[in-house]
Amino acid sequence: MQLLTPENWKDYELLDVGDFEKLERFGQYVTIRPEPQAVWAKTWSNADWEKQAHVKFIPRSSSAGDWKKFKQMPDQWKINYKFKLPNLKESEINFRLGLTSFKHVGVFPEQAVNWDAIFTFLSGIEKPKFLNLFAYTGGASLAARAAGADVTHVDSIKQVVTWANENMQISNLDNIRWMVDDALKFIKKEARRGNFYHGIILDPPAYGHGPNGEKWQLEDNISEMMSEVLKVLNPDKHLLILNAYSLGFSSIIIENFLRSYAKQHQSALQTGELYLQAKSGVKLPLGVWGRLTK
Repeated sequence: MQLLTPENWKDYELLDVGDFEKLERFGQYVTIRPEPQAVWAKTWSNADWEKQAHVKFIPRSSSAGDWKKFKQMPDQWKINYKFKLPNLKESEINFRLGLTSFKHVGVFPEQAVNWDAIFTFLSGIEKPKFLNLFAYTGGASLAARAAGADVTHVDSIKQVVTWANENMQISNLDNIRWMVDDALKFIKKEARRGNFYHGIILDPPAYGHGPNGEKWQLEDNISEMMSEVLKVLNPDKHLLILNAYSLGFSSIIIENFLRSYAKQHQSALQTGELYLQAKSGVKLPLGVWGRLTK
């Protein structure tokens, strides 16, 4: 099992985390947001946190809240991520961030390790095809497109797909295929059509809904989802990344989903955890992952 964390990202930094909160820097602005996994005490004092923070998210319910500003800052701003990988051209992608009513700002920073893997793998393939399921604001889609792939981006929320499209434009990229669809329904259609992808990433939520009210529950639906996903993975050359951010979900579960395919197709199988390293010294776990590579 491997532990992976982003490195050398100048526009993002986890400063401290504890007491169910995290202190983060996105570009020049510092936020305080809830973090359910931070069951330990903060390393730095509350005074240190508030001295550095520009804004704090105050929950009103389990799904919504408000932002309290301590210092002047815009409601929207931009950051970038640079690919500086051995023997590959330098490239970068850009994100428009925003203070949303559901505590997110528009990027999951721990996913940068997957962007690197996608960019590296697809850069070595002629005419690669890439599929991003549960795609959010499109970090993986941007990484794949920057590597020259034909990219399909699937998410059930129209506003989030629009946000991803904006990120594509400010990254000076184009021609990503946008699909507002239920991920499970979409992958079943692709399997029936006989379509194949060199690269696939899926980062399913613990629970959610499709555009027409389709219910998604990770424990109930992930087995069927993985069965369909493996049908559309190019058997000769592929990278599959499966993430699961769910309390109590083990990387051994991920391994069990992928091991038969890995054996059948002689793919390399890796599993592990994603985490963010705080400046204060602690580590924040942010889900388990598995990869098939061939």
